[in-house]
Amino acid sequence: MEKLSGKEKKYLRGLAHALNPVVLIGRNGYTDQVEAQIDEALTAHELIKIKFIDYIDEKGEIAAEIEEKLKCECCGSIGHTFIFFRQNEDPAKRKIEF
Repeated sequence: MEKLSGKEKKYLRGLAHALNPVVLIGRNGYTDQVEAQIDEALTAHELIKIKFIDYIDEKGEIAAEIEEKLKCECCGSIGHTFIFFRQNEDPAKRKIEF
């Protein structure tokens, strides 16, 4: 996936404004189960929010790890909530087009 431009990230942040977080990272941290949940949510929705309830000091490193492992991109963050995007590889299943 090619890197998103600033304009595309801004557009995605606007779309994400009305979304609720679909994954919460709590006291167990970033586990394999959480990773699987995030992967599933990205496949289903393309654009998701992840909220950090715990591990607030490590949220930047965890967000970078999510980007690297799941081949997605962080579009922005507000407080303890991060916005991630991964476009569906199948053009027929894409929900968000630029």
